[in-house]
Amino acid sequence: MFYAVLALLVTRQLGTSKHKGAISLFDREFVKTGIFDKEMSMWLHHTFEQRLEADYGDLIESSIEAANECYVQAEIFVRQVREYLQTV
Repeated sequence: MFYAVLALLVTRQLGTSKHKGAISLFDREFVKTGIFDKEMSMWLHHTFEQRLEADYGDLIESSIEAANECYVQAEIFVRQVREYLQTV
């Protein structure tokens, strides 16, 4: 999802190497303007939080259901970004 967002930002001549910066720019440039639904922003925020928790938090146990939910959301997210990029 992060790299899909970076691809979107290139279309606006914007860039960042930080996940939080990319998420912020995605929200500003593509969600607030109505190009993508707010739901996609929520997915992006949620999966980023999950990643941070898994990488840097205390040892946590994640369920297969939660992982599958993130996977499905990421799949839809990337597909919608790809479709948009084919139109610009």
